[in-house]
Amino acid sequence: MDAYTTPDPTVRLIRVLSAGAKRIVFVSGNFNIVHPGHLRLLKFAAEAGDFLVVGVSDDSTPGVTVPAEMRVEGVRAVSFVDHAFLLEELPESFIANLQPHVVVKGKEHEKADNPERSVVESYGGKLLFGSGEVRFSSLNLLQREYFELNLSTISSPTDYPVRHNFTMSDLKQALQKVQGLRALVIGDLIIDEYINCEALGMSQEDPTIVLTPIESKTFVGGAGIVAAHARGLGAEVEFLTVAGADESAEYAQESLSKYNVNATLFFDDTRPTTRKQRFRAHNKTLLRVNHLRQHPVTTDLMQQMLSAIEERLSNIDVLLFSDFNYGCLPQALVDGIREKASARGIMMTADSQASSQFADISRFKGMSLITPTEREARLALRDFESGLVSISERLREVACATNVVVTLGPEGLMVHAAEGDEYCTDRLPAFNSAPRDVAGAGDSLFTCCSLALCSGDAWQAVYLGALAAACQVSRVGNIPVNASDIASELARANL
Repeated sequence: MDAYTTPDPTVRLIRVLSAGAKRIVFVSGNFNIVHPGHLRLLKFAAEAGDFLVVGVSDDSTPGVTVPAEMRVEGVRAVSFVDHAFLLEELPESFIANLQPHVVVKGKEHEKADNPERSVVESYGGKLLFGSGEVRFSSLNLLQREYFELNLSTISSPTDYPVRHNFTMSDLKQALQKVQGLRALVIGDLIIDEYINCEALGMSQEDPTIVLTPIESKTFVGGAGIVAAHARGLGAEVEFLTVAGADESAEYAQESLSKYNVNATLFFDDTRPTTRKQRFRAHNKTLLRVNHLRQHPVTTDLMQQMLSAIEERLSNIDVLLFSDFNYGCLPQALVDGIREKASARGIMMTADSQASSQFADISRFKGMSLITPTEREARLALRDFESGLVSISERLREVACATNVVVTLGPEGLMVHAAEGDEYCTDRLPAFNSAPRDVAGAGDSLFTCCSLALCSGDAWQAVYLGALAAACQVSRVGNIPVNASDIASELARANL
Protein backbone atom coordinates (compact mmCIF):
# COMPACT_ATOMS: atom_id res chain seq x y z
CA MET A 1 0.00 0.00 0.00
CA ASP A 2 1.65 3.27 -1.12
CA ALA A 3 1.42 6.75 0.39
CA TYR A 4 -1.46 7.80 -1.90
CA THR A 5 -3.94 5.02 -1.09
CA THR A 6 -7.11 6.12 0.74
CA PRO A 7 -9.96 4.25 2.40
CA ASP A 8 -10.17 3.58 6.19
CA PRO A 9 -6.46 4.05 7.00
CA THR A 10 -6.73 7.56 5.59
CA VAL A 11 -9.66 8.38 7.84
CA ARG A 12 -7.75 7.06 10.87
CA LEU A 13 -4.65 9.06 9.86
CA ILE A 14 -6.65 12.27 9.50
CA ARG A 15 -8.22 11.74 12.91
CA VAL A 16 -4.74 11.39 14.44
CA LEU A 17 -3.28 14.39 12.56
CA SER A 18 -6.25 16.60 13.38
CA ALA A 19 -6.34 15.75 17.08
CA GLY A 20 -7.34 18.87 18.96
CA ALA A 21 -8.86 20.55 15.90
CA LYS A 22 -12.40 21.70 16.54
CA ARG A 23 -13.49 21.80 12.90
CA ILE A 24 -12.25 19.59 10.04
CA VAL A 25 -12.86 21.00 6.55
CA PHE A 26 -12.91 18.81 3.41
CA VAL A 27 -12.43 19.83 -0.25
CA SER A 28 -12.12 17.54 -3.28
CA GLY A 29 -11.30 18.03 -6.95
CA ASN A 30 -9.04 17.14 -9.88
CA PHE A 31 -6.41 19.87 -9.30
CA ASN A 32 -4.63 19.27 -12.62
CA ILE A 33 -2.70 22.50 -12.15
CA VAL A 34 -2.92 24.44 -8.88
CA HIS A 35 -3.87 27.89 -10.15
CA PRO A 36 -4.95 31.11 -8.38
CA GLY A 37 -8.61 30.02 -8.45
CA HIS A 38 -7.70 26.87 -6.52
CA LEU A 39 -5.61 28.87 -4.06
CA ARG A 40 -8.54 31.18 -3.34
CA LEU A 41 -10.90 28.25 -2.84
CA LEU A 42 -8.45 26.45 -0.53
CA LYS A 43 -7.80 29.60 1.49
CA PHE A 44 -11.56 30.10 1.86
CA ALA A 45 -11.88 26.48 3.01
CA ALA A 46 -8.96 26.77 5.45
CA GLU A 47 -10.57 29.80 7.07
CA ALA A 48 -13.82 27.83 7.55
CA GLY A 49 -12.22 25.50 10.12
CA ASP A 50 -9.07 24.37 11.89
CA PHE A 51 -7.78 21.45 9.76
CA LEU A 52 -8.05 21.40 5.95
CA VAL A 53 -8.20 18.01 4.21
CA VAL A 54 -8.04 17.86 0.40
CA GLY A 55 -9.01 14.78 -1.61
CA VAL A 56 -7.43 14.69 -5.08
CA SER A 57 -9.49 12.67 -7.59
CA ASP A 58 -7.87 9.56 -9.06
CA ASP A 59 -6.72 9.26 -12.68
CA SER A 60 -9.99 7.63 -13.82
CA THR A 61 -11.99 10.77 -13.04
CA PRO A 62 -13.30 12.75 -16.06
CA GLY A 63 -11.24 15.87 -16.75
CA VAL A 64 -8.00 14.57 -15.23
CA THR A 65 -4.99 15.31 -17.47
CA VAL A 66 -2.03 15.19 -15.05
CA PRO A 67 -0.77 12.03 -13.24
CA ALA A 68 -2.04 11.55 -9.70
CA GLU A 69 1.29 11.81 -7.93
CA MET A 70 2.05 15.21 -9.50
CA ARG A 71 -1.42 16.53 -8.63
CA VAL A 72 -1.24 15.41 -5.01
CA GLU A 73 2.22 16.92 -4.57
CA GLY A 74 0.98 20.17 -6.09
CA VAL A 75 -1.81 20.43 -3.52
CA ARG A 76 0.50 19.43 -0.66
CA ALA A 77 2.78 22.34 -1.57
CA VAL A 78 0.03 24.82 -0.65
CA SER A 79 0.87 26.12 2.82
CA PHE A 80 -2.66 26.21 4.24
CA VAL A 81 -3.50 22.57 3.28
CA ASP A 82 -3.01 20.34 6.33
CA HIS A 83 -3.44 16.97 4.61
CA ALA A 84 -3.81 15.95 0.93
CA PHE A 85 -4.32 12.45 -0.43
CA LEU A 86 -5.50 10.54 -3.51
CA LEU A 87 -9.26 10.01 -3.35
CA GLU A 88 -10.13 6.63 -4.89
CA GLU A 89 -13.84 6.64 -4.12
CA LEU A 90 -16.75 9.02 -4.56
CA PRO A 91 -16.42 12.18 -2.44
CA GLU A 92 -19.75 11.52 -0.72
CA SER A 93 -18.61 8.01 0.32
CA PHE A 94 -15.42 9.37 1.88
CA ILE A 95 -17.35 12.18 3.56
CA ALA A 96 -19.68 9.61 5.14
CA ASN A 97 -16.66 7.89 6.72
CA LEU A 98 -14.72 10.98 7.78
CA GLN A 99 -17.72 13.13 8.73
CA PRO A 100 -15.90 16.49 8.46
CA HIS A 101 -17.55 19.46 10.12
CA VAL A 102 -17.52 21.45 6.88
CA VAL A 103 -17.42 20.46 3.18
CA VAL A 104 -16.52 23.25 0.75
CA LYS A 105 -17.28 23.44 -2.98
CA GLY A 106 -16.83 26.25 -5.54
CA LYS A 107 -19.55 28.89 -5.73
CA GLU A 108 -20.44 27.76 -9.27
CA HIS A 109 -21.77 24.45 -7.85
CA GLU A 110 -24.28 26.09 -5.51
CA LYS A 111 -27.30 25.69 -7.80
CA ALA A 112 -26.25 22.29 -9.19
CA ASP A 113 -27.09 18.82 -7.91
CA ASN A 114 -24.72 18.10 -5.00
CA PRO A 115 -24.76 14.46 -3.81
CA GLU A 116 -22.64 15.48 -0.82
CA ARG A 117 -25.48 17.54 0.64
CA SER A 118 -27.62 14.68 1.99
CA VAL A 119 -24.58 12.94 3.47
CA VAL A 120 -23.33 16.08 5.22
CA GLU A 121 -26.77 16.94 6.58
CA SER A 122 -27.25 13.36 7.86
CA TYR A 123 -24.62 13.80 10.54
CA GLY A 124 -25.14 17.53 11.21
CA GLY A 125 -22.29 18.91 9.11
CA LYS A 126 -22.33 21.98 6.89
CA LEU A 127 -21.93 22.31 3.11
CA LEU A 128 -20.45 25.69 2.11
CA PHE A 129 -20.06 27.22 -1.34
CA GLY A 130 -17.44 29.87 -2.02
CA SER A 131 -14.56 30.66 -4.33
CA GLY A 132 -12.56 32.96 -2.07
CA GLU A 133 -11.83 36.66 -2.32
CA VAL A 134 -11.38 38.13 -5.80
CA ARG A 135 -8.38 40.16 -4.58
CA PHE A 136 -6.60 37.28 -2.85
CA SER A 137 -2.90 37.14 -3.76
CA SER A 138 -1.17 33.78 -3.72
CA LEU A 139 1.02 33.25 -0.66
CA ASN A 140 3.10 30.85 -2.71
CA LEU A 141 3.92 33.60 -5.20
CA LEU A 142 4.94 35.94 -2.41
CA GLN A 143 7.21 33.25 -0.95
CA ARG A 144 8.87 32.81 -4.33
CA GLU A 145 9.51 36.55 -4.62
CA TYR A 146 11.28 36.59 -1.24
CA PHE A 147 13.31 33.39 -1.33
CA GLU A 148 14.16 32.40 -4.91
CA LEU A 149 17.50 33.70 -6.15
CA ASN A 150 17.37 34.88 -9.79
CA LEU A 151 20.06 36.58 -11.81
CA SER A 152 17.26 38.55 -13.50
CA THR A 153 13.83 39.68 -12.41
CA ILE A 154 12.46 37.69 -15.38
CA SER A 155 12.11 33.97 -14.73
CA SER A 156 10.55 31.77 -17.42
CA PRO A 157 8.70 28.71 -16.06
CA THR A 158 9.68 25.35 -17.57
CA ASP A 159 6.73 23.17 -16.51
CA TYR A 160 4.17 24.85 -18.80
CA PRO A 161 6.10 24.07 -22.04
CA VAL A 162 6.46 20.46 -20.93
CA ARG A 163 2.71 20.15 -20.32
CA HIS A 164 1.95 21.52 -23.77
CA ASN A 165 4.74 19.75 -25.61
CA PHE A 166 6.83 22.58 -27.00
CA THR A 167 10.44 23.71 -26.67
CA MET A 168 12.50 26.88 -26.86
CA SER A 169 13.19 26.06 -30.49
CA ASP A 170 9.44 25.97 -31.19
CA LEU A 171 9.05 29.38 -29.54
CA LYS A 172 11.87 30.84 -31.60
CA GLN A 173 10.18 29.58 -34.78
CA ALA A 174 6.83 31.00 -33.67
CA LEU A 175 8.46 34.37 -33.00
CA GLN A 176 10.14 34.27 -36.40
CA LYS A 177 6.78 33.69 -38.10
CA VAL A 178 5.56 37.04 -36.77
CA GLN A 179 8.04 38.81 -39.08
CA GLY A 180 6.23 40.29 -42.05
CA LEU A 181 2.67 39.63 -40.82
CA ARG A 182 0.22 42.29 -41.94
CA ALA A 183 -1.68 43.66 -38.93
CA LEU A 184 -4.49 46.19 -38.65
CA VAL A 185 -4.96 47.78 -35.21
CA ILE A 186 -8.17 49.68 -34.45
CA GLY A 187 -8.95 51.44 -31.19
CA ASP A 188 -8.57 54.35 -28.80
CA LEU A 189 -5.43 56.48 -28.99
CA ILE A 190 -4.03 57.62 -25.64
CA ILE A 191 -1.10 59.88 -24.82
CA ASP A 192 0.63 58.90 -21.58
CA GLU A 193 2.58 61.55 -19.66
CA TYR A 194 4.82 60.49 -16.77
CA ILE A 195 5.62 63.38 -14.43
CA ASN A 196 8.45 62.47 -12.07
CA CYS A 197 8.25 64.39 -8.83
CA GLU A 198 10.02 64.94 -5.55
CA ALA A 199 7.72 64.21 -2.61
CA LEU A 200 8.07 67.04 -0.10
CA GLY A 201 5.76 65.51 2.51
CA MET A 202 2.34 66.32 3.93
CA SER A 203 0.79 69.76 3.67
CA GLN A 204 0.51 71.64 6.95
CA GLU A 205 -2.85 73.05 5.85
CA ASP A 206 -4.70 69.86 4.89
CA PRO A 207 -3.96 66.10 4.58
CA THR A 208 -2.45 66.38 1.10
CA ILE A 209 0.84 65.03 -0.28
CA VAL A 210 2.95 67.89 -1.66
CA LEU A 211 4.97 67.19 -4.82
CA THR A 212 7.46 69.16 -6.89
CA PRO A 213 7.67 68.13 -10.58
CA ILE A 214 11.20 67.33 -11.73
CA GLU A 215 10.79 66.06 -15.29
CA SER A 216 8.11 64.90 -17.69
CA LYS A 217 8.20 62.14 -20.32
CA THR A 218 5.50 61.51 -22.90
CA PHE A 219 4.64 58.25 -24.69
CA VAL A 220 2.06 56.99 -27.15
CA GLY A 221 -0.35 54.70 -25.33
CA GLY A 222 -3.67 52.90 -25.74
CA ALA A 223 -4.18 51.30 -29.13
CA GLY A 224 -1.24 53.37 -30.35
CA ILE A 225 1.24 51.39 -28.28
CA VAL A 226 -0.44 48.15 -29.40
CA ALA A 227 0.35 49.19 -32.99
CA ALA A 228 3.92 50.13 -31.97
CA HIS A 229 4.39 46.78 -30.18
CA ALA A 230 3.20 44.96 -33.30
CA ARG A 231 5.70 46.86 -35.44
CA GLY A 232 8.50 46.24 -32.94
CA LEU A 233 7.75 42.52 -33.08
CA GLY A 234 8.21 42.56 -36.84
CA ALA A 235 4.73 42.99 -38.32
CA GLU A 236 3.72 45.49 -41.00
CA VAL A 237 1.14 47.67 -39.22
CA GLU A 238 -1.80 49.84 -40.18
CA PHE A 239 -3.40 51.80 -37.32
CA LEU A 240 -6.78 53.55 -37.39
CA THR A 241 -8.04 55.72 -34.54
CA VAL A 242 -9.91 58.86 -33.50
CA ALA A 243 -8.20 61.97 -32.10
CA GLY A 244 -8.80 65.62 -31.36
CA ALA A 245 -7.31 68.33 -33.56
CA ASP A 246 -4.64 69.27 -31.01
CA GLU A 247 -0.94 69.06 -30.13
CA SER A 248 -1.35 65.60 -28.62
CA ALA A 249 -2.54 64.26 -31.95
CA GLU A 250 0.44 65.85 -33.69
CA TYR A 251 2.77 64.25 -31.15
CA ALA A 252 1.11 60.87 -31.74
CA GLN A 253 1.53 61.09 -35.51
CA GLU A 254 5.20 62.02 -35.19
CA SER A 255 5.90 59.24 -32.69
CA LEU A 256 4.05 56.56 -34.64
CA SER A 257 5.89 57.62 -37.79
CA LYS A 258 9.21 57.10 -35.95
CA TYR A 259 8.01 53.62 -34.99
CA ASN A 260 7.24 52.97 -38.71
CA VAL A 261 3.53 52.54 -38.02
CA ASN A 262 1.24 53.66 -40.83
CA ALA A 263 -1.29 55.64 -38.76
CA THR A 264 -4.57 57.14 -39.97
CA LEU A 265 -6.20 59.55 -37.51
CA PHE A 266 -9.85 60.58 -37.89
CA PHE A 267 -10.32 63.95 -36.23
CA ASP A 268 -13.30 64.63 -34.00
CA ASP A 269 -13.98 68.27 -33.05
CA THR A 270 -16.08 67.19 -30.06
CA ARG A 271 -13.23 65.62 -28.09
CA PRO A 272 -9.57 66.15 -27.21
CA THR A 273 -7.00 63.46 -27.87
CA THR A 274 -7.17 61.33 -24.73
CA ARG A 275 -4.30 62.19 -22.40
CA LYS A 276 -3.36 60.53 -19.10
CA GLN A 277 -0.95 62.09 -16.65
CA ARG A 278 0.78 59.94 -14.02
CA PHE A 279 2.49 61.74 -11.14
CA ARG A 280 5.26 59.50 -9.78
CA ALA A 281 7.68 59.62 -6.88
CA HIS A 282 10.09 56.95 -5.62
CA ASN A 283 9.11 54.61 -8.50
CA LYS A 284 5.44 54.69 -7.50
CA THR A 285 2.46 56.33 -9.20
CA LEU A 286 0.77 58.61 -6.65
CA LEU A 287 -1.92 60.19 -8.82
CA ARG A 288 -3.36 59.82 -12.32
CA VAL A 289 -5.28 62.59 -14.07
CA ASN A 290 -7.28 61.74 -17.23
CA HIS A 291 -8.19 64.34 -19.86
CA LEU A 292 -10.82 62.74 -22.11
CA ARG A 293 -14.34 62.44 -23.50
CA GLN A 294 -16.10 59.09 -23.62
CA HIS A 295 -19.06 59.64 -25.96
CA PRO A 296 -19.29 57.48 -29.13
CA VAL A 297 -18.12 58.83 -32.47
CA THR A 298 -20.82 60.20 -34.77
CA THR A 299 -22.53 58.08 -37.40
CA ASP A 300 -20.77 60.02 -40.19
CA LEU A 301 -17.34 59.50 -38.63
CA MET A 302 -18.13 55.85 -37.99
CA GLN A 303 -18.99 55.37 -41.67
CA GLN A 304 -15.74 57.04 -42.74
CA MET A 305 -13.79 54.69 -40.51
CA LEU A 306 -15.64 51.61 -41.74
CA SER A 307 -14.96 52.54 -45.37
CA ALA A 308 -11.27 53.08 -44.66
CA ILE A 309 -11.03 49.76 -42.84
CA GLU A 310 -12.77 47.89 -45.64
CA GLU A 311 -10.23 49.26 -48.13
CA ARG A 312 -7.40 47.76 -46.07
CA LEU A 313 -8.85 44.31 -45.37
CA SER A 314 -7.61 42.74 -48.60
CA ASN A 315 -4.02 43.23 -47.37
CA ILE A 316 -4.45 42.14 -43.74
CA ASP A 317 -3.57 38.86 -41.96
CA VAL A 318 -4.81 39.76 -38.47
CA LEU A 319 -7.06 42.47 -37.04
CA LEU A 320 -6.63 43.67 -33.45
CA PHE A 321 -9.40 45.56 -31.61
CA SER A 322 -7.77 47.59 -28.81
CA ASP A 323 -10.73 49.08 -26.97
CA PHE A 324 -10.50 51.42 -23.97
CA ASN A 325 -14.21 52.32 -24.06
CA TYR A 326 -13.57 55.97 -24.86
CA GLY A 327 -15.94 56.08 -27.86
CA CYS A 328 -13.75 55.00 -30.78
CA LEU A 329 -15.45 51.60 -31.15
CA PRO A 330 -19.24 51.83 -30.72
CA GLN A 331 -21.06 48.52 -31.16
CA ALA A 332 -22.37 49.30 -34.64
CA LEU A 333 -18.81 49.91 -35.86
CA VAL A 334 -17.50 46.75 -34.19
CA ASP A 335 -20.26 44.68 -35.77
CA GLY A 336 -19.65 46.20 -39.19
CA ILE A 337 -15.90 45.56 -39.05
CA ARG A 338 -16.41 42.02 -37.75
CA GLU A 339 -18.84 41.16 -40.52
CA LYS A 340 -16.54 42.39 -43.28
CA ALA A 341 -13.41 40.81 -41.78
CA SER A 342 -15.15 37.47 -41.19
CA ALA A 343 -16.30 37.37 -44.80
CA ARG A 344 -12.62 37.51 -45.81
CA GLY A 345 -11.50 34.91 -43.29
CA ILE A 346 -9.31 37.37 -41.35
CA MET A 347 -8.30 36.37 -37.84
CA MET A 348 -9.54 38.84 -35.22
CA THR A 349 -8.55 39.41 -31.58
CA ALA A 350 -9.82 41.85 -28.96
CA ASP A 351 -8.80 43.51 -25.73
CA SER A 352 -11.38 45.76 -24.05
CA GLN A 353 -10.21 47.57 -20.96
CA ALA A 354 -12.75 48.40 -18.27
CA SER A 355 -12.59 52.15 -17.86
CA SER A 356 -16.11 52.01 -16.43
CA GLN A 357 -18.63 49.56 -15.00
CA PHE A 358 -20.16 49.29 -18.48
CA ALA A 359 -17.19 47.71 -20.27
CA ASP A 360 -18.00 44.35 -21.86
CA ILE A 361 -15.35 42.24 -23.59
CA SER A 362 -18.07 39.80 -24.67
CA ARG A 363 -19.42 42.36 -27.14
CA PHE A 364 -16.53 41.40 -29.43
CA LYS A 365 -18.09 38.21 -30.77
CA GLY A 366 -16.24 35.48 -32.64
CA MET A 367 -12.69 36.52 -31.77
CA SER A 368 -9.80 34.07 -32.01
CA LEU A 369 -8.48 35.57 -28.77
CA ILE A 370 -9.73 37.82 -25.99
CA THR A 371 -7.51 38.94 -23.09
CA PRO A 372 -9.59 40.48 -20.28
CA THR A 373 -8.41 41.09 -16.76
CA GLU A 374 -10.29 39.14 -14.10
CA ARG A 375 -12.38 42.22 -13.31
CA GLU A 376 -13.24 42.71 -16.99
CA ALA A 377 -14.21 39.05 -17.36
CA ARG A 378 -16.44 39.22 -14.28
CA LEU A 379 -18.02 42.50 -15.46
CA ALA A 380 -18.91 40.88 -18.78
CA LEU A 381 -20.64 37.99 -17.01
CA ARG A 382 -21.94 40.02 -14.04
CA ASP A 383 -20.45 37.29 -11.87
CA PHE A 384 -18.21 38.16 -8.92
CA GLU A 385 -18.50 34.85 -7.07
CA SER A 386 -17.71 31.90 -9.35
CA GLY A 387 -14.27 30.34 -9.63
CA LEU A 388 -11.79 31.38 -12.30
CA VAL A 389 -12.09 28.21 -14.38
CA SER A 390 -15.87 28.57 -14.53
CA ILE A 391 -15.51 32.26 -15.45
CA SER A 392 -13.10 31.43 -18.29
CA GLU A 393 -15.34 28.69 -19.70
CA ARG A 394 -18.51 30.78 -19.57
CA LEU A 395 -16.85 33.84 -21.08
CA ARG A 396 -15.57 31.78 -24.01
CA GLU A 397 -19.12 30.53 -24.63
CA VAL A 398 -20.81 33.92 -24.23
CA ALA A 399 -18.27 35.73 -26.43
CA CYS A 400 -18.05 32.84 -28.94
CA ALA A 401 -14.29 33.16 -28.61
CA THR A 402 -11.74 30.54 -29.62
CA ASN A 403 -9.22 31.27 -26.85
CA VAL A 404 -9.52 33.20 -23.57
CA VAL A 405 -6.64 34.58 -21.50
CA VAL A 406 -7.65 36.07 -18.15
CA THR A 407 -4.88 38.23 -16.72
CA LEU A 408 -4.46 38.26 -12.94
CA GLY A 409 -1.83 40.93 -12.26
CA PRO A 410 0.92 39.62 -9.96
CA GLU A 411 -0.76 36.19 -9.95
CA GLY A 412 0.00 35.75 -13.67
CA LEU A 413 -2.74 34.59 -16.02
CA MET A 414 -5.21 31.82 -16.81
CA VAL A 415 -5.35 30.26 -20.29
CA HIS A 416 -8.51 28.59 -21.58
CA ALA A 417 -7.81 27.08 -24.98
CA ALA A 418 -8.34 24.02 -27.14
CA GLU A 419 -6.00 21.08 -26.79
CA GLY A 420 -6.92 18.44 -29.32
CA ASP A 421 -10.69 18.01 -29.39
CA GLU A 422 -11.26 19.39 -25.90
CA TYR A 423 -10.83 22.66 -24.07
CA CYS A 424 -8.62 22.85 -21.02
CA THR A 425 -7.45 25.53 -18.61
CA ASP A 426 -3.90 26.15 -17.44
CA ARG A 427 -2.05 28.80 -15.55
CA LEU A 428 1.13 30.80 -16.09
CA PRO A 429 2.71 32.74 -13.22
CA ALA A 430 3.93 36.30 -13.72
CA PHE A 431 7.38 36.04 -15.34
CA ASN A 432 8.72 39.28 -13.83
CA SER A 433 8.96 39.19 -10.04
CA ALA A 434 9.97 42.86 -9.68
CA PRO A 435 8.05 44.99 -12.23
CA ARG A 436 8.90 48.68 -12.44
CA ASP A 437 5.73 49.83 -14.25
CA VAL A 438 2.78 47.47 -14.80
CA ALA A 439 0.73 49.94 -16.86
CA GLY A 440 1.68 48.47 -20.24
CA ALA A 441 1.68 44.77 -19.37
CA GLY A 442 -1.74 43.96 -20.83
CA ASP A 443 -1.13 45.76 -24.13
CA SER A 444 2.17 43.99 -24.79
CA LEU A 445 0.74 40.58 -23.86
CA PHE A 446 -2.31 41.09 -26.08
CA THR A 447 -0.23 42.24 -29.05
CA CYS A 448 2.34 39.45 -28.91
CA CYS A 449 -0.30 36.76 -28.27
CA SER A 450 -2.38 37.99 -31.21
CA LEU A 451 0.51 37.94 -33.68
CA ALA A 452 1.97 34.65 -32.48
CA LEU A 453 -1.46 33.03 -32.66
CA CYS A 454 -1.30 33.39 -36.43
CA SER A 455 1.14 30.46 -36.37
CA GLY A 456 -1.66 28.35 -34.93
CA ASP A 457 -0.60 27.26 -31.43
CA ALA A 458 -2.39 29.13 -28.64
CA TRP A 459 -0.26 27.69 -25.82
CA GLN A 460 2.97 28.90 -27.42
CA ALA A 461 1.38 32.26 -28.29
CA VAL A 462 0.39 32.88 -24.67
CA TYR A 463 3.87 31.96 -23.41
CA LEU A 464 5.45 34.44 -25.83
CA GLY A 465 2.87 37.05 -24.79
CA ALA A 466 3.71 36.55 -21.12
CA LEU A 467 7.38 36.94 -21.96
CA ALA A 468 6.63 40.18 -23.86
CA ALA A 469 4.73 41.51 -20.83
CA ALA A 470 7.66 40.62 -18.55
CA CYS A 471 9.99 42.61 -20.80
CA GLN A 472 7.57 45.54 -20.94
CA VAL A 473 7.13 45.93 -17.17
CA SER A 474 10.88 45.86 -16.58
CA ARG A 475 11.00 49.54 -17.54
CA VAL A 476 8.89 52.64 -16.91
CA GLY A 477 6.75 54.08 -19.69
CA ASN A 478 5.20 52.80 -22.89
CA ILE A 479 8.20 51.82 -24.98
CA PRO A 480 7.50 49.22 -27.68
CA VAL A 481 8.72 45.69 -27.08
CA ASN A 482 11.00 44.41 -29.85
CA ALA A 483 11.42 40.89 -31.18
CA SER A 484 15.05 41.11 -30.07
CA ASP A 485 13.92 41.65 -26.44
CA ILE A 486 11.98 38.40 -26.48
CA ALA A 487 14.64 36.54 -28.45
CA SER A 488 17.21 37.49 -25.80
CA GLU A 489 15.03 36.08 -23.03
CA LEU A 490 14.42 32.90 -25.03
CA ALA A 491 18.16 32.48 -25.43
CA ARG A 492 18.57 32.86 -21.68
CA ALA A 493 15.72 30.51 -20.77
CA ASN A 494 16.42 26.88 -20.04
CA LEU A 495 13.57 25.04 -21.79
